[in-house]
Amino acid sequence: MSTLLDLKDVHACFGGAQRTYEHASREIGLPMRFSVFLPPAALENHRVPALLYLAGLTCNEETFMIKAGAQRLAAQLGLALIAPDTSPRGANVEGESAAWDFGVAAGFYLDATEAPWERHWRMESYLLAELLPLVSVSLPVDTQRLGIFGHSMGGHGALTLALRHPGKFKSLSAFAPISHPTQCPWGQKAFKGYLGDDAVRWAQHDATLLMQRQSAPPYPGGILIDQGLADKFLVEQQLLPEAFEAACQQAGQALTLRRQPGYDHGYYFIQTFIEDHLRHHARALGLG
Repeated sequence: MSTLLDLKDVHACFGGAQRTYEHASREIGLPMRFSVFLPPAALENHRVPALLYLAGLTCNEETFMIKAGAQRLAAQLGLALIAPDTSPRGANVEGESAAWDFGVAAGFYLDATEAPWERHWRMESYLLAELLPLVSVSLPVDTQRLGIFGHSMGGHGALTLALRHPGKFKSLSAFAPISHPTQCPWGQKAFKGYLGDDAVRWAQHDATLLMQRQSAPPYPGGILIDQGLADKFLVEQQLLPEAFEAACQQAGQALTLRRQPGYDHGYYFIQTFIEDHLRHHARALGLG
């Protein structure tokens, strides 16, 4: 399929540009959309470092850009922000519209192996083998200086993709990630649907188990995670950050896990702490 970008929407934003693109994806086999914020330096044709943000269940490519309030500081720092959609859409496979009671068949940032999902639900390959190379050649973004972060399911995606692809991402953080999906109901449902009953496959997409296997700290500059203590999904044992914390201790990986009293799972929580995450990544990407 063609990889030409179709500009669907553009807005001036803090001296930069907030854009939405669509393209025909060869990995997904369907049109895919992503949003990108380009800071002022990028509009002057300077290649800038970037952060890849992965959103959570029920979200799309616009959610972070509209709700997180990240563009002002990103413009000041000279950081591009890239936010893909979470999932394929419009495949018309049986069960898609009601999958896992979330309204969409959320992609979980992996490549499905089981019917009916295996044809289109290839989010890991889409991101790593298609979207990032496409952004690199089409936009003034330096994908050699790339960080990754995400929220909830997207926090799971950020942690697992960073650990599964050593050296690809220079910095890593997450908001309320699904940290140990083989041991929580969300992860178990998704993994069974996408990967079948193979426990080995499940383990390859579990951030806690991936960290346990590290022979050296993969992020010497540290990983940042924020978790709200009023998050109902933390109480329901869907997130399990303490498991990832223990795995980091075992691997000697520096982790700042901030437990934030009073904060829930939503985007007001993300708005509150987004500056800390952008500055965490900026330091690792050489922006001071």
